[in-house]
Amino acid sequence: MYGHPEAAKLAYLGLYALQHRGQESAGIASTDGADIRVHRSLGHVQEIFTPEVIARLPGPAAVGHTRYSTTGDTTLMNAQPILIDCNKGKLALGHNGNLTNAMEVRRRLEHRGSIFQTTSDTEVIVHLIARSTARNLSGALADALNQVEGAYSLLVLTRDEMYAIRDPRGFRPLVLGRLDGAWVAGSETCAFDLIDAEYVREVEPGEMVRISRSGIESIRFAPEKQHQYCIFEHVYFSRPDSLVFGRAVNESRERLGRLLAREHPVEADLVVPVPDSGVPAAVGYAAESGIPFRMGLIRNHYVGRTFIEPEQAIRDFGVKLKLNPVRRMLEGQRVVLVDDSIVRGTTSRKIVRLVRAAGATEVHVRISCPPTISPCYYGVDTPRRDELIASHNSTEAIREFLGADSLGYLSFESLRAAVDDKEKKFCTACYTGIYPTELVQLEVEALREG
Repeated sequence: MYGHPEAAKLAYLGLYALQHRGQESAGIASTDGADIRVHRSLGHVQEIFTPEVIARLPGPAAVGHTRYSTTGDTTLMNAQPILIDCNKGKLALGHNGNLTNAMEVRRRLEHRGSIFQTTSDTEVIVHLIARSTARNLSGALADALNQVEGAYSLLVLTRDEMYAIRDPRGFRPLVLGRLDGAWVAGSETCAFDLIDAEYVREVEPGEMVRISRSGIESIRFAPEKQHQYCIFEHVYFSRPDSLVFGRAVNESRERLGRLLAREHPVEADLVVPVPDSGVPAAVGYAAESGIPFRMGLIRNHYVGRTFIEPEQAIRDFGVKLKLNPVRRMLEGQRVVLVDDSIVRGTTSRKIVRLVRAAGATEVHVRISCPPTISPCYYGVDTPRRDELIASHNSTEAIREFLGADSLGYLSFESLRAAVDDKEKKFCTACYTGIYPTELVQLEVEALREG
């Protein structure tokens, strides 16, 4: 938020809407023009930001962050925004994405005497800004970002300015909005909806938007590169009520489901989603197939980060805690179980077991994306290749492991059709193993040869 008397309060509400993007820690930094104050903690947004905490974050500008670690440990020191005081002044920085050359740059900086406080890749950017010889902050930011590779959507707060920056390939979303004369920037438009802000446009790949008292200025800090929007944002990561990469997420997901029904039809009585992420695709599958849609699995939304497990083993306890089958609905029925993806396969196997135990006579699993065969290096926490069930198993072997009567994945062509990707603007590395950044591709090839 920039230019609003209740900036920290609105940043908190925005983070609340973006809680799905990270549940490990959260933080808000605010400025009153004289100083920047920050509050960060482990936990969920609602737990961290009490009215007393918000009251200690005054000023008309604030940036907030929810963390989901892909690089660095889950510790308070890695929580963001990161606050630094350097030769460019005091600044707070929040980062969404993953730098693919962070280790290499970090080694180089440590060799020159830089001392790192965190294990997060984001701190690399901070050190590069501090070391830049550029006269102003926008020059130092450009200097720093032209030395890193990978995915970054950044918000930077100074005592009197805010910057919204997106990497030249545009891996992660970043959008701009307006609220009563104030400017707002964030990862998804659902955060704007909550605070009644009006969506204006995306921050373009390779663009740095500088927001100050004199308005906004657009700075191109990097040469144009082939766009690589993360397709997983539309498959799973973003909230369905958001506009991401200029497309309505819910529309993409329903279309994924419709195309899935065309490619993998089956005779069945019910289409049941795995809530919540499987719901829009299941709606599409049901609409296209004519099979009735039913919420046959009920999700408990109040599962905390810790719970007390009974000492005596209860089969599939973790999944039962989150999902409960509606037995009377499923009993004696042939069920199409729709989910957005299979990663390791262990959770899907437990859900199939749960549906069978509730009395379903057949369980047909349908997945609204292709098999996930490769890890993501750009900000989605997918496991190592050998932990991905589809990287070393056939669809038939996965079906057997799940204990399903049939298994159907959406084809790669239909995935691209669902997001209308005629110009190949989406990154699909998790489904193809072909990475858009050179360093990762070389590393992956070396591993395969090894």
